[in-house]
Amino acid sequence: MASFDIVSKVDLQTLDNAINVAIKEIANRYDLRNSKTSVDLNKKDLNVKIDTDNDMSLKSVEDILLARMVKQGVDGRSLDFTAEPQQSGNRLRRELKIRQGLDKDQQRKILKLIKDQFPKITAQAMDDQVRVTSKKIDDLQAVIGMLRRAELDVSLQFVNMKS
Repeated sequence: MASFDIVSKVDLQTLDNAINVAIKEIANRYDLRNSKTSVDLNKKDLNVKIDTDNDMSLKSVEDILLARMVKQGVDGRSLDFTAEPQQSGNRLRRELKIRQGLDKDQQRKILKLIKDQFPKITAQAMDDQVRVTSKKIDDLQAVIGMLRRAELDVSLQFVNMKS
């Protein structure tokens, strides 16, 4: 039986590299030159903290960060932008969570997609990942292609392929 795992993980070192390049670009940008903007990655708590002067510079910093992440090969959907910015004195602070693993709702969506289009393939949720098994590797490759085309709000990686 051939199988593979569907996971959602972020390489923290690559994300750290993208943030460092973004910090250098922020320091050189004319519109952000006099602002005291900082971007910090906390690998332990899995979050990115942005501290800046106003809403316009916050949007610019987020755009720079996303552009650098994409150039480094990190999917932009791995950061959670749902938290609202917090006003702290005359500063604006935003904390972005890094999404690691698949939660139960995302697992259910993936399982439903697989079951609807490929009834002969076995898929099961395990911890924060989904394991897919089949007799044919071609079926597994079809599942991977279908999931890459699907409109999901999470970045997926396909690991541990065994034949």
